[in-house]
Amino acid sequence: MEAYQELEKRIGYIFKDKRLIIEALTHKSFKKPYNNERLEFLGDAVLDLIVGEFLFHKFADSDEGILSKIRASLVNEGGFTLLAREIGLGGAIYLSAAEENNDGRQKPSLLSNAFEALVGAIYLEAGLETARDFVVKLLGESYQKIDLQSLSKDYKTALQELTQASHGVTPTYDLLRSFGPDHKKEFEIAILLGGETIATAQGKSKKEAQQKAAFIALEKLKIN
Repeated sequence: MEAYQELEKRIGYIFKDKRLIIEALTHKSFKKPYNNERLEFLGDAVLDLIVGEFLFHKFADSDEGILSKIRASLVNEGGFTLLAREIGLGGAIYLSAAEENNDGRQKPSLLSNAFEALVGAIYLEAGLETARDFVVKLLGESYQKIDLQSLSKDYKTALQELTQASHGVTPTYDLLRSFGPDHKKEFEIAILLGGETIATAQGKSKKEAQQKAAFIALEKLKIN
């Protein structure tokens, strides 16, 4: 059985046009005449609408500022990566051997993009209602509670709490390098736990790189 067929079972939706799901799962490194970037573009817009509508009805007494903050906590790379892992999306993605060897199936950016593409494909074939049902059900399964207080805790804080409880120590963050022109600097951060590097990530600011690295570290520690 193809990996995408297992994924179809997990998400509860069987594609009539198999080319759509295959395209949604094809990373650009796979060197086919197609990849999932166009569906990712569409899925991003669909997810923005679905989550916005979901929050509009769920928090009928909340103002625009609160709704925007909650949506921002859900509609981002970290949020989509969480949903992608919930359905085991990584195992179904078509990757090049080089990307596979580079732990591509665990990369937050790759998982997030593939999740957006999958939603875009469901929307194209079955329409907004089916896409909405899929996303809203998955949100309920992935988050114990959806509100500003529950979602506002950042990954650095969550990692610190986890490592204190499980290892009795807190992580430290080291700047490995900064690179690029002054107007477009990038930063690479490593997280060390007990002197051992447990995650690295890059970002457009030190804070962004720290948050990305903390998210990766959290996922690794949860798996182990």
